[in-house]
Amino acid sequence: MGEVTGFADIPPTTLADVLSREQVMDIGIRPLWTPVPRIAGPAFTVRCAPGDNLMLHAAIHRAQPGAVIVVESGDLDYALAGGNVCAVAHRRGVAAFVLDGVARDLAEIREMGFAVFARGVIPIPGTKQAAAPLNTRIRCGGVDVGPGDIVVADEEGIVVVPAARADEVRAAAERKLAKDAAESLDDWAAAHRIRIDKALAEDGYQD
Repeated sequence: MGEVTGFADIPPTTLADVLSREQVMDIGIRPLWTPVPRIAGPAFTVRCAPGDNLMLHAAIHRAQPGAVIVVESGDLDYALAGGNVCAVAHRRGVAAFVLDGVARDLAEIREMGFAVFARGVIPIPGTKQAAAPLNTRIRCGGVDVGPGDIVVADEEGIVVVPAARADEVRAAAERKLAKDAAESLDDWAAAHRIRIDKALAEDGYQD
């Protein structure tokens, strides 16, 4: 699995600045309660058949502490997880769920403080019949996610850092954070005005 040290200190906005658009999940997957803490951890990937949640229920007993369970389902009619599933995952040290689908028992999830990112909430549960391999490459929120890829998520969105690029991306993000911290708002505003005026002029804009 990828090395996650330091990623919890890097906002998804910064990671998005140093990664491509393809590594940022779409706006439909949101935290189910707020304010949600930033989470960062290696992906434990799950593929669920439409209307079925068997493999997510299997995953909560197999994912390592600190993992982010990331689920492909493409189904919005049946809940992938509810309060008890989240409680067991939380108790076992799973960092969060990122679901390309929906959940239920929101009040219970919020009360226990377990981070769940999903497309929404629905009260009806899925079936438990369709077995499939765990920890294979999946697609969630428009992003290809492999086992061990680093998932960083908060209220700003969800970014997936390929495990093979973890060190490179972390270093680039840390450099950007340091640069931003060293720049005053006045310095930023001056440079910004020059950059915007140049772009306007190149496009033929006149006040």
